[in-house]
Amino acid sequence: MQEFNRRLRELPLGRFYAYYNCKKYLVTKELYSNGKIIKIFARELGGVDIVSGNYFTTIKNGLLKPCEMSDKKVIDFVLNIELR
Repeated sequence: MQEFNRRLRELPLGRFYAYYNCKKYLVTKELYSNGKIIKIFARELGGVDIVSGNYFTTIKNGLLKPCEMSDKKVIDFVLNIELR
């Protein structure tokens, strides 16, 4: 989870394009509660896939709460997206 935490914090704020599994996504990263909550939302362009979750930084070791998907999907997305 430390690698996920580091990678999520390194991603730029706001909207940006990224590639995951050879598909292009529009990604939005926002901070809430003075940076204590990191929200990530991504939508596949030209497709139907989405990735969404909230990461609570104040919980020991962080706490990921995905939105209607598995933790694994959000973690894999954050760890493997490519910014171009």
